[in-house]
Amino acid sequence: MLVRVRLFAVLRERAGRDMLELELPDGATVADALAALSEVTAGVDCVMAVNRDYADPSVVLVPGDELALIPPVSGGAARIHAALTADPLSLDAVAALVRDPRAGAIVTFSGVTREVERLEYEAYAEMAGPALEAIVAAAVERHGLCAAAAEHRVGTVPLGEPSVIVAASAPHRPQAFDGAREIIDAIKATAPIWKAEATGTERRWVDGQVPTTGA
Repeated sequence: MLVRVRLFAVLRERAGRDMLELELPDGATVADALAALSEVTAGVDCVMAVNRDYADPSVVLVPGDELALIPPVSGGAARIHAALTADPLSLDAVAALVRDPRAGAIVTFSGVTREVERLEYEAYAEMAGPALEAIVAAAVERHGLCAAAAEHRVGTVPLGEPSVIVAASAPHRPQAFDGAREIIDAIKATAPIWKAEATGTERRWVDGQVPTTGA
């Protein structure tokens, strides 16, 4: 079967044209196409897009598909997301924020209400929002993450629902695990957010620690 392969940036200059036609056997996958293009991609880490969507190497190609070789994108800035919200949190939505074609690992953490009827969260929002963003940005820088996100809920969080979700993506799993752990640990240690445990009419503020001031 015949497929078209679009080339960009350094790959276009190397090949001397912006498109190639590639003959592949029926049932060939993205991995097969990448192998067939190894001379063009030599020394350049690439991913493949198929019909304008990033594609896993196992995706099976069909005649007429438009492929694109995607070398590392300019800028390469990691995506950072941090938010305080009174709305219910979604693990899938936060994980989607850190998906990246450069990432081979995505690690997520959800902190959920347990053992009590509900948790009630209060935050110094004007300070906590920027603090969350700074925590995420620091972890991205320190661990070489592709992207990272953290969302923390305020208000009432019923039993079994998440109050905080962290997601981190990286080329390899140790970076993603370490980055996600650093983010949640720093949020718990430094973000001006407080919680009370509540069941029925009984309510108790949970003891915490005094944040360091950096002085």
